[in-house]
Amino acid sequence: MHDNHREAILAHLAVALITHGRIQTTLNKAKALRPFIEKMITKAKRAAGAAQKPDALHLRRLAMKDLRNEDALTQLFNETHKEFANRTGGYTRIYKLGQQRISDAAEMALIEFVKADDPGYKKNKSKAKKSVAKKPKAEKPAEAPGAVEAPVADVK
Repeated sequence: MHDNHREAILAHLAVALITHGRIQTTLNKAKALRPFIEKMITKAKRAAGAAQKPDALHLRRLAMKDLRNEDALTQLFNETHKEFANRTGGYTRIYKLGQQRISDAAEMALIEFVKADDPGYKKNKSKAKKSVAKKPKAEKPAEAPGAVEAPVADVK
């Protein structure tokens, strides 16, 4: 794939994602789209927080160079970036879909924006704390080697 072709595909996928909120594509394209769209969202957030108007305009023009669609850019810079005001990253999520594309058996995936109130997945730190804070088990009384427990009979 040539660089120009790759850039065009990423731009079109990004426009579709901004417009629709989620898109279905191949897993490889979704993985390539993730850093591309996250950089766009970061530019939009930085432009919203820019102290001076020329700084915001500069970031908007940089994003337009890559995105190539004025309507999607306007939607991203005016509306979509507000959903991610409290997030420092991880704006997208990729789900692997079970089916493969019939024509070439490519793995399919769904990429979508993460909702603003979604906490996401975090590693469970309680397991590490439990293993450190475990109390030693009480030792069982030593049994004679070869001793077998007798089964308990049910009483009716």
